[in-house]
Amino acid sequence: MKKIVFACAFMTTATAASAAGMTASFDWGPTKKCFDPKSPPIKVSNVPQGTSTLDIRMTDQNAPDFNHGGGKVAYEGQSQLPYGAFRYKGPCPPDGTHFYRITVKALDSSGKSLSTASATQPFSSK
Repeated sequence: MKKIVFACAFMTTATAASAAGMTASFDWGPTKKCFDPKSPPIKVSNVPQGTSTLDIRMTDQNAPDFNHGGGKVAYEGQSQLPYGAFRYKGPCPPDGTHFYRITVKALDSSGKSLSTASATQPFSSK
């Protein structure tokens, strides 16, 4: 009976883990004030199998029409992208604090989107 309970518990845990979606997080790390062209350090987890490229974009939630751009990074199983993994137009709120969202799309070799994750962090003009 103990073996059956353990097997059922293991199957439930394995199913929950495989059903977990891709996640992304970031911190500004060494990001310099105003339009630092180097991307911040980004972490990803639960990236789907078959992913060959991560397509990353940043938007200012306080000024969504401003194009910060982003970049594409070859995905080889890494869970972290270092500071400067791609070039873009970094944060530069004109005053106060703005909230910036980084969106990461996992793409297969044909460019098909497999999953998307995003994270938002504040950045101050001070």
